[in-house]
Amino acid sequence: MAHTPEPAGPPKKDRLQHGLRDMVLSLLALLVIIAALLLFNRSCSFSPGGPEIDPSSAPTVDVRPQFEQVARTVDFSLRLPAVPARWRANSTTTNRAGADSVVVRAGWLTPDRFVGLSQSRAAAPELVELETGARAEPTGSVEVDGTQWTVYPGVRAERAWAAALGGTTTLITGTGTEDEFRTLATAVQAAQPLPRS
Repeated sequence: MAHTPEPAGPPKKDRLQHGLRDMVLSLLALLVIIAALLLFNRSCSFSPGGPEIDPSSAPTVDVRPQFEQVARTVDFSLRLPAVPARWRANSTTTNRAGADSVVVRAGWLTPDRFVGLSQSRAAAPELVELETGARAEPTGSVEVDGTQWTVYPGVRAERAWAAALGGTTTLITGTGTEDEFRTLATAVQAAQPLPRS
């Protein structure tokens, strides 16, 4: 009895023979799935012009009690400036500044920008490097009510002003306008050091 061979099916396709068309179709399927997930997840947004900061979503902090508490523990005079009412404090921190000092910081959101105040016993070049992330040479100086502030380049669009106030190195940083920097400089110069006991 003669053996009849079974009909052969279609030839098996080797994975290496998958073409560009198959890869494109797979990617399109993945993109459809990702788009569906993003559509149903309202916490994601597309912003082709870069991130936008909603000032109302930033935290608000009360600087006074934190500065009053820290003033009793640091070895330099700490000042709390009286800033304009429309500025909103959104951060305060205290960290090490070198081997033998700390830096006390506060940040405010101005109507369109932000400014920060750092105070420490560290020397100005050390504090500038710590706060801006780069060792930089001064680019000039400005005078505010008889006090000379040394101007340093900041990070990206920021600037930095440093001055010695009563043995404390005081640094203003941020994206604020020159008028806002002058406002903060005037306020910190006029502030009395907080009690240390």
